[in-house]
Amino acid sequence: MMNGKDREIRCGVIGCGVIAPVHMEALSRLENVTITWACDLVEEKAKALAERFSIPKITTDYREMLADPQLDAVHVCTDHSSHAQISSDALDHGKHVLCEKALAAHPEELDLMLAAHARHPELVFSGVFQHRFEPVNQYLRHLIAEGHLGTMLNANVRVLCLRTPEYYRSGEWRGTWAQEGGGVCINQAIHFIDLLVWIMGGVDGVCGEWRNLTHQDVIEVEDSAVAALRFRNGAPGILQATSSTTAAKWDFFLGFYGSEGIVEIHQNKPHRVIHVDPEKQRDMEEKLNNLNDAFPGLNTAKAYYGPGHRAQVADFIEAIRESRSPFVEARSAAHSAAVVHSIYRSAKEGSWVSPSVC
Repeated sequence: MMNGKDREIRCGVIGCGVIAPVHMEALSRLENVTITWACDLVEEKAKALAERFSIPKITTDYREMLADPQLDAVHVCTDHSSHAQISSDALDHGKHVLCEKALAAHPEELDLMLAAHARHPELVFSGVFQHRFEPVNQYLRHLIAEGHLGTMLNANVRVLCLRTPEYYRSGEWRGTWAQEGGGVCINQAIHFIDLLVWIMGGVDGVCGEWRNLTHQDVIEVEDSAVAALRFRNGAPGILQATSSTTAAKWDFFLGFYGSEGIVEIHQNKPHRVIHVDPEKQRDMEEKLNNLNDAFPGLNTAKAYYGPGHRAQVADFIEAIRESRSPFVEARSAAHSAAVVHSIYRSAKEGSWVSPSVC
C-alpha cells in the first residue's frame, strides 16, 4: 500500500495552448502522477492535448473539472486575465494550484488569489517562475544573501526580444490591458524581473516609464519600458525591456554590483566575475560555469523557457505529498507580479510607488 509520500496525484490542466504541453511533459515524467483532465474553451485544443498525452477526460468548462472529487491539483495555463478567478475557484474547491505567469493581470486580482489561499492554507498554491530552479540563479541568491559581494550597490536587468504583429494577432488577449495586463514587462520580461527581485530579496519602490514605439497599430500596451527600482536591502536597480528589437530576438542580461564583487550573467556568453579576493573570484567563476552545464531541460520546451519547468512541476507535486510549502510560494510570485504592475501605475501617476504585495 502506498504511503502519503508515494500516493497517486491526479492532475488536470486548464488552458491547452502553447505552454500546456510543457507542463504535461513534466508531469508525464513523474511517478504516481496521472493527468486526468484537459480543459480549454476551444474543444479542439483540449482534444489535441488529450490525445497527445492520453488524458481521458476533456471539457470546455473548468468548473466541471473542479467538481471531480478525485482531482487533486490543477495547472492553470490560460491567459493572464483568467488566472485569478480560475485559481481562486480551484482553491475553494479544495484543489492544489500551480498557476502560470503572470500570476494576475491586475493588482486587485492578486488580492483575490491570496485571499482564497488564506481561506485554504492547507493547499499548495504556487506561481510559475521556473528560472528560480536553475542552480546558477540559486547560487547568485546565496552569494548576495550571505554578503559574498559585500554591500550591494546596484543591480540591473535587461531583456531584449522581438514580438511581431503576427504574434500579437495570434491571440485576441495579447497586447491588451484588460486581458494581458500589459506588454513586454508582464509577458516576456517578467521571468527576469522576477529573478532580479528574488535574488536581491525584494523591492519596496518602483519608478517606471513605458512606451509603444513600433506596435501602435497592433497593441495598446507597451513594447518598451524602463524602471528604477529600490530594493529592500537599500540598493537601487535598473530595469530595461523591449519587444521591438530585430537585432536580438531573445537576449537577457543580469548584473549584480557589490562593494567587493561583481557578477554579470549574459545569455550565451561567459559569466563575468570580478572580486577583490582573487581566490574567491576563481571559486565563483568555476562554480557558476559548472552549474551552468549541470541542469538539462525539456527538449520540447522553447529554448528561452529554460529547463526549470520540469523542476518546478516536480516540486509542486512533492509539496502536495509532503504537505509543505512549494519552493515558489504564491505570495512571493505575487510580489514579482506586483513589481510589474507598479511600473504601469508609476508611469500613470508620475511618481514612485510601492508594490501592492510586499
